[in-house]
Amino acid sequence: MSVSSVLLSQTARPDPKAVLTLLKPVTWFPPMWAFSCGAISVGVALTDKVAVLALGILITGPLVCASSQAVNDWFDRHVDAINEPNRPIPSGRIPGQWGLVVAIGWTLLSLLASIPLGLFGVGAVAIALAFSWGYSAPPVRFKQNGWVGNTAVGLTYEGLAWVTGAGIMLGSRIPPWQILLLALLYSIGAHGIMTLNDFKAIEGDRQMQVRSLPVLLGAQGAARVACAVMVLAQLVVVGLLVLWQRPTHAMVIGALVVAQLFMMRRFLAAPIERALWLSALGVPFYVSGMMITAFAVRTAPFVESVR
Repeated sequence: MSVSSVLLSQTARPDPKAVLTLLKPVTWFPPMWAFSCGAISVGVALTDKVAVLALGILITGPLVCASSQAVNDWFDRHVDAINEPNRPIPSGRIPGQWGLVVAIGWTLLSLLASIPLGLFGVGAVAIALAFSWGYSAPPVRFKQNGWVGNTAVGLTYEGLAWVTGAGIMLGSRIPPWQILLLALLYSIGAHGIMTLNDFKAIEGDRQMQVRSLPVLLGAQGAARVACAVMVLAQLVVVGLLVLWQRPTHAMVIGALVVAQLFMMRRFLAAPIERALWLSALGVPFYVSGMMITAFAVRTAPFVESVR
């Protein structure tokens, strides 16, 4: 039976508030922030491209990221029925196959909205959407393995968003390799951030055979990996900034890393109970370092040479 025929046969309609909950506005911030970091990092005057910048941020968060959340919740509805039964789909606030319809509709809307950004923007959005469906939907379902799934999310949420923001501000050109390297490093660190989110779903993941890192490595092992990945990525950034003669910015990011280490020590003592605590309090230090890095390199010679 097709989606359209199912909908025609149903009288129930989703609550608009439930649809907004499904799209999870709270998750839009990371890719929007990364896109903004990319735009800033290439040193182009933001006032010269306000419309492009605003459209890019809109697409990155409320459209692409939101569609990925709808896709994920649809294909995770059975796991969520165990872990978080109050979510819109398992709770019935979004009935029938409306969750799938929202996911498809938001995906198409994201592609249409990216057309004014040109081939570079459309291509980036298409890649992000492909990864979002591949992350959640069978038969690919990257999230079945924590190493693969968290890498895919880190590369798109942080790295691809950063590169897209930089490329669009450069007039749809590939940013210099130094910018690509920074985006990659923060993507690697985001792998650890994604692992923090997996602690809340351990029981459901085990029952549904989702091999998240807490399931594969145990809570303590996954916690150590998450912390190590986050810290090492930032330390490499600090080293690069020193190499590129940005010692002040490097020192500030180093201080942010030290603050995270104190929080991580507390987290490691009780990872299941404190994963969300570290995500709420420690991750802002991580993303602050991203913005500091963007401002550090915007006047670097390798950036000025491509403007």
